[in-house]
Amino acid sequence: MHAEDGAKEPAEHARHAGYLVELEQVADDDETELVGCVLADPDQVMAQAAVVRHVDRRAAELWPEPVWQEWAAAMARVVAGRPFLVRRLEEWSLFRCVALRLPWRRDDLLAASDWLQLKAAAGANAEVLVVLAERGRTKRIRSTARAGLTGLDTA
Repeated sequence: MHAEDGAKEPAEHARHAGYLVELEQVADDDETELVGCVLADPDQVMAQAAVVRHVDRRAAELWPEPVWQEWAAAMARVVAGRPFLVRRLEEWSLFRCVALRLPWRRDDLLAASDWLQLKAAAGANAEVLVVLAERGRTKRIRSTARAGLTGLDTA
């Protein structure tokens, strides 16, 4: 191996970085097309990693907005057939319901990933906090939910 070979960034790393930049700058009207192009990359691990970062960023911006339903439906069509991405989008939808106090199911919350349970445990929905304080998957989730309940009691 030559010294200069070690300094070169692997092609998939460069593509990942490029995708992140493109996804951050894409116009709303072109977003689903670009996500589809990224997901067509032969390196599916890298492509899905870029898309999940994009989904997380956009969902964090859009979940409280009325445009959420339309955006989530469009993203669901693009990520269909990719279980991790489908689940992340579904969990963002569940987070939205919990945070906005829309109807949600206890079993869905208890079946959710650690990522979502911890995110929900850091919120202010007392009903969610009780469920997660009692039955959250990890000690950290239960502890975070209990701390949130204590904070609500003193507020």
